[in-house]
Amino acid sequence: MPASALSARAALAALAAHFTPDQVAADLAQHSATEVWEQRVRRDNTGRLAQYRPESELANAQLSCRFLIPSDPQWPAALTDLGAACPLGLWVRGHDHLSELTASTIVVTGNRAASSEAIARARQFAEAVSFTGHTVAASLAYGVDAAAHEAALLNGPTLAVLPRGLDQAYPHTQALLLRSITSEGGAAVSLYRPGTPPSGATIKASAHLLVALAHTVILIEALDHSQALRIAEAAITHKRPLLAVPSDGSLRSGGNDRLLDEGLACPCPTPTHALELL
Repeated sequence: MPASALSARAALAALAAHFTPDQVAADLAQHSATEVWEQRVRRDNTGRLAQYRPESELANAQLSCRFLIPSDPQWPAALTDLGAACPLGLWVRGHDHLSELTASTIVVTGNRAASSEAIARARQFAEAVSFTGHTVAASLAYGVDAAAHEAALLNGPTLAVLPRGLDQAYPHTQALLLRSITSEGGAAVSLYRPGTPPSGATIKASAHLLVALAHTVILIEALDHSQALRIAEAAITHKRPLLAVPSDGSLRSGGNDRLLDEGLACPCPTPTHALELL
């Protein structure tokens, strides 16, 4: 395909399907996305990239969701903080103006196998945060994150960041919640084109995206070495304020306690404290 026939959007989608942002950042700083894609095709000795059809692949994928790129006016401004690690594009379902939805986003996250107390707290925090006009964001996971989405929907839109293509929910049994989010003013976002399955790598990258889109992260309850704790650690990496609910000595909140003891998180025992800190 001649360079002039390949759009920048299709080229970015093709690059995103095969490379991480840091693998092509240097080339994109000097050349257009179309030029970089065609350079990569020429250098690929396997022939795999030559068989890929960027325009038709993008058209088929956009039957279920749209592909947003950094030059679009709806692109979330917060992602510019990522520099060379900024996504090449985002797959989006739902809200048409992602920049508005993410202007004041607060992540509410915690254990997947959460205690009943943590579920109740997640609902309280999410309701309070969403009632004051912030967008609650989470991962659609079971436990704290799902409770946060459900509570936020009572007051307004919520944002879900998924570690797989948006043609399916993750976990797959959260399909009804995903539909509620995208049909009631919220949005689902992913780094990955439809059909991409979840993996350890996609889960890690999505945790960083979730945090990068946010103003603040609230950790309700997290076991040490849990996925929720990885989201909290991503907040530290990206210099996002991290608020943690102190525990009553429960092992389920071992991650919260460690972060508080090390001075890496600010104690936030109630939603009122969260709103004051926000």
